[in-house]
Amino acid sequence: MSTNGNLLDVRELRTYFDTVDGVVKAVDGVSFQLRRGETLGIVGESGSGKSVTNLSLLRLIPEPPGRIVSGEVIFQGRDILKLPEAEVRKIRGKRVGMIFQDPMTSLNPFMRISRQLMEITQLHLGHSKRQAYDHAVKMLEMVGIPDARVRIDRYPHEFSGGMRQRVMIAMALSCQPELLIADEPSTALDVTIQAQILELIKTLKEVTGTSVILITHDLGVVAGMTDQLIVMYAGKVFEQAPTTELFARPGNPYTRGLLRSVPDPLDQKGTLYQIPGQPPDVAHLPAGCPFAPRCERAEDICRREFPPFVQLNANHHSLCHFANEVYAESSQTSAA
Repeated sequence: MSTNGNLLDVRELRTYFDTVDGVVKAVDGVSFQLRRGETLGIVGESGSGKSVTNLSLLRLIPEPPGRIVSGEVIFQGRDILKLPEAEVRKIRGKRVGMIFQDPMTSLNPFMRISRQLMEITQLHLGHSKRQAYDHAVKMLEMVGIPDARVRIDRYPHEFSGGMRQRVMIAMALSCQPELLIADEPSTALDVTIQAQILELIKTLKEVTGTSVILITHDLGVVAGMTDQLIVMYAGKVFEQAPTTELFARPGNPYTRGLLRSVPDPLDQKGTLYQIPGQPPDVAHLPAGCPFAPRCERAEDICRREFPPFVQLNANHHSLCHFANEVYAESSQTSAA
């Protein structure tokens, strides 16, 4: 455990990519904390820096073109960014598990599921071949794959999308990690399977006590699964608050736009709000607030000056010149 009681403490993390169009500041000064047993949601549109942030935590950024410029990733008192590569390998898979976006590209199509699951515990837990095989079967059963002992020797293409995602979850939890990073774990799955996968992660978290970072662009997904929420835009944290607080009283125009974009089944007119414009090119960000060109509330100061990170209450912060006003408006709407 770190000295301040957090399992994970990320401080001013910056990850840049060198491209022909210039330097892309994919993650630019991101900070957050995660307590043991807590679930943190990271939301935002595609390209906001969610996945790069979490790949950076485990130093999985391809170099080149990527590079972690600065920052600290304190995991149980040790800065992962300063550890030798051999030490980082001992953390990946064993103490921190990760579910990647697309299991078909994350699983080796030429290797049986059994071998891919066995490798993890043989490497990190010192299991014999028989121990690793039996443990792999147990993990598949735990994530709800029927006839696990029969299916375990099949190849990834013989599994459905939902079953492959369950295999990825089994791999990520094989060594009972203290932290599970789930990067869009229900992407490309139909809504029924999506609900099953999310419920599975929630149940396993409650059983094992594992802390979770859940990355998604869907606010509906995180509503019932997370304790804390981070809203990212253009590589920066735009808002951070407890989940119930952020849904009830958003303090940032971008967050408010995301919440309005969630379809409302009770809307008789069937109207669907969308934030105007497109996310910015992070290699050529505008002066001032990155969201200003799309913001309905933007004024001259927003286009001239970068906004401050305003503290709205003890646990709620927002990157906006008018954060207090937006928060007050949201509080009035919530009260009504």
